Amino acid sequence: MDLRPSSAPLARTLRNTLIQYHSIGDSEWRLAKKAKDATVWRKPSEEFNGYLYKAQGVVEDVTNRIVDHIRPGPYRLDWDSLMTTMDIMETFEENCCVMRYTTAGQLWNIIAPREFVDFSYTTSYEDGLLTCGISLDYGEVRPNFVRGFNHPCGWFCVPLKDYPSHSLLTGYIQTELRGMLPQSAVDTAMSSTLANFYSDLKKALKT
Repeated sequence: MDLRPSSAPLARTLRNTLIQYHSIGDSEWRLAKKAKDATVWRKPSEEFNGYLYKAQGVVEDVTNRIVDHIRPGPYRLDWDSLMTTMDIMETFEENCCVMRYTTAGQLWNIIAPREFVDFSYTTSYEDGLLTCGISLDYGEVRPNFVRGFNHPCGWFCVPLKDYPSHSLLTGYIQTELRGMLPQSAVDTAMSSTLANFYSDLKKALKT
């Protein structure tokens, strides 16, 4: 499966989908978790039989440095406790790639380790950046892993107008973990994982 000819239209569609999520009115979201570093909401996904999650929090750092820690690259594995391996499988342009990564088991291993293959794209958005991704059916599934699937997801990172050294980070995540899992366990894990993502990211940026 050669993705090269379709990387540009896929990136464009992905960006447009994320901007559409970013314009969903507040009344459509239901609070899922409020933590010190982030607030998480959810609404039924239009992509699969699960939820689209929205997470938001202020991060004390400049936009470029925050996004460098989130997108595929050398930083992510260092601080993201959920991610256990990451390989860049193909690079199209500097801001576009296909990566394969694995995640650790969660909830006392009720949720077993997962593998994902995602197309990732980073682009400008307003005064900041958007880094987004979507899973692909690509390559062989590794033994001992269930292949999960990320429907369109991404992170908007824009500087605060009055405090440009601080950024507002807003994420949209809709992950289909697949395998035999109780939906309630998935929902509990997602809200906590997103809140922890912010606290782990903040610690990493301070080091």
